[in-house]
Amino acid sequence: MPTVREIESALFQLAPKELAMEWDNVGLLVGECGKEVHRVLVALDVTAGTAEEAERIGAELIVAHHPVMNCHWSPVQSLRDDSAQGRLLLKLVRDGTAAICMHTNLDAAQGGVNDALARQLGLEQTEALEGGDGIARTGLLPEAVALPDFLALVRKRLRPNGIRFVDGGRPVRRVAVGGGACGEYFAAAAAAGCDAFVTADVKYNQFLDAAGLGLSLLDAGHFPTEDVVCPVLAQFLQERFPDLDITKSASHRENIHYYV
Repeated sequence: MPTVREIESALFQLAPKELAMEWDNVGLLVGECGKEVHRVLVALDVTAGTAEEAERIGAELIVAHHPVMNCHWSPVQSLRDDSAQGRLLLKLVRDGTAAICMHTNLDAAQGGVNDALARQLGLEQTEALEGGDGIARTGLLPEAVALPDFLALVRKRLRPNGIRFVDGGRPVRRVAVGGGACGEYFAAAAAAGCDAFVTADVKYNQFLDAAGLGLSLLDAGHFPTEDVVCPVLAQFLQERFPDLDITKSASHRENIHYYV
């Protein structure tokens, strides 16, 4: 059976480490490099819930998108059970569960998060968005549709709990996508002639500015726009290591709701 290190090495072939932004923390973040792996849990995040799920199904390794620790936004200066991060890390260590995280390198990788998102939305002729840091993608719908129809398509394909949006005032054919918090690329999407941009975590001023540029800007949620990569990770690992038992998390799901 493959070791944790061998699985990390394979994942870096899918999403090279050099593609990660300089502040990011990717690769094996918790665990023993030489430990043999028989079962892998794939999830968007390493959370208390996914750690418990890994323990329950006997997975020695969690492969996730978001880093379980990242000193850019949450410095790790201690390992204590009186903080949420400390409790999670201690549980992983006690259970012997390793964690490999592929973050911005998987966002930018060919076949990674944003290619998966474009494919999920049925976009054709996809390419990197100029000015999108190699992360965002653009593509074409088979035919132009009215914005309400495009919203219905996004809701059907991504199954978010809700969509925040602003109407750019024109039919939608050319679409930009940026899984997760990519609202900063709205101007690049407008400059590329896109009619709509599907992303997440959009700020108020970005909605206003996008509408002023004639761009329909859709916030379909961080989880829904990125969880599309989990089946990609599972399939990659299954093809590379046929004897591994690969499970996509059944417990981790969108937990942001809208009260209207």
